[in-house]
Amino acid sequence: MNQKEFLVFVEPIKDKMYRLSLRLLVSKEAAQDAVQEVFVKLWSKRDNLKNYNNAHAFAMTVTKNHCLDQLKLKNNNNLRIVHSNYEDENKSLQKHLEAKNELEIVAEIIKQLSEQEQTLIQLRDVEQLDYEEIIEITGMKPTAIRVALSRARKKIRKEILKKHRYGTV
Repeated sequence: MNQKEFLVFVEPIKDKMYRLSLRLLVSKEAAQDAVQEVFVKLWSKRDNLKNYNNAHAFAMTVTKNHCLDQLKLKNNNNLRIVHSNYEDENKSLQKHLEAKNELEIVAEIIKQLSEQEQTLIQLRDVEQLDYEEIIEITGMKPTAIRVALSRARKKIRKEILKKHRYGTV
């Protein structure tokens, strides 16, 4: 694989890699560095990428593992998933602030989940990856993924309802 072929390979997934890195590492700079380091790793394995059934899933797995390694090096086991891509110019300021507050509540709830649940929520609900890709990235069985996602979503729903009931009482 030459440089041009490699660039064509990484173009469709570079944003996903960055978003996953950002969710795991929190810092934009750390996420950018992580993606660059993963690109170097992938470049060194460029001739073997064709041997993988789903090379993009492999790239996401390398990204996830690299970020987890970085977190272990920093003794920071607090994974933070924050989705702040919500902006709609047609909404009033009040609705925008309410939505932002809701996202912060959900992000705080997600931070309380286990590392595995956070990763699965990130991959399935934020990145919207297929179950097959999640299986390749995590190495988990399909049933285990579905059960863990279901439990994580139930926990999130329960905590959101708790917060809303508390706010209305």
